Amino acid sequence: MDTAIRELGTRLRDLLTGVRLLRQRREDERPAVPSGLVGLLMLLDRRAGGCHARELAEWGRLDPSTVSRAVAALVAHGLVQRRTDPTDRRASQLTITPAGRDALTETDDWYEQVFTRALAGWTPGEVAALSTALDRFTRDLEVALAHHDNRKDAR
Repeated sequence: MDTAIRELGTRLRDLLTGVRLLRQRREDERPAVPSGLVGLLMLLDRRAGGCHARELAEWGRLDPSTVSRAVAALVAHGLVQRRTDPTDRRASQLTITPAGRDALTETDDWYEQVFTRALAGWTPGEVAALSTALDRFTRDLEVALAHHDNRKDAR
């Protein structure tokens, strides 16, 4: 294996450790959104008119049962509400509540404060370069994994 690729793997494991620590700290300092649910709440917030749980599962690339449990927790905390879908009375339309939006704003503000402290010694160009590289890496990783899955399915 290429030394640079091996080093990248080490740095990514370090990053995942940092992300785990970041989540734990956020949960301690800003518990408005239950553990592990910020991403799903953010995804729902991007859907102005709301959506179905199955759509959240697709967009988040999550198992529908996982999304179902997460949505139940978000509803129980008053961050999301279910409404009857006017086009299919058997289905529920999920929308973020004002309390959910406030919790997201508070969470975003907290992350911004932490990132501002962490990146205090970085130039704006370095921050932009990291952001661009991470965006490219995550997109390319998805393509590589999709390609791998397609090869595996073809067997």
